[in-house]
Amino acid sequence: QVQLVESGGGLVQAGGSLRLSCVVSGRTISAYPMGWFRQAPGKEREFVAAISRSGGSTTAADSVKGRFTIFKDNAKNTVYLQMNSLKPEDTAVYYCVAKIGPLWTAQTRGVDEYDCWGQGTQVTVSS
Repeated sequence: QVQLVESGGGLVQAGGSLRLSCVVSGRTISAYPMGWFRQAPGKEREFVAAISRSGGSTTAADSVKGRFTIFKDNAKNTVYLQMNSLKPEDTAVYYCVAKIGPLWTAQTRGVDEYDCWGQGTQVTVSS
């Protein structure tokens, strides 16, 4: 059984940076495409970024492109989300996800398309 555990959230001022980590247990990280979603208060959960099984392909939402980077360390079985130039509108609970099923592409961005979810980590950006 695959388990995802996020960490690294916290409170940061606008313009600052945070790095979120997602440790994967139960399977090697190279078995699945991985990603991050977020959910702000009163809003729907939304796609942030994803990375292919090989790590050779990444994709990100327009709202974070150029500021957030997803990458992974296979040796540590960990996926990361580096968040720079943070804005108050980035405030949300961030969830690590894995797609167990087949057919991942850079357009696989739906909440229902990812099968395994972590418990989430809170990111708060103050103005």
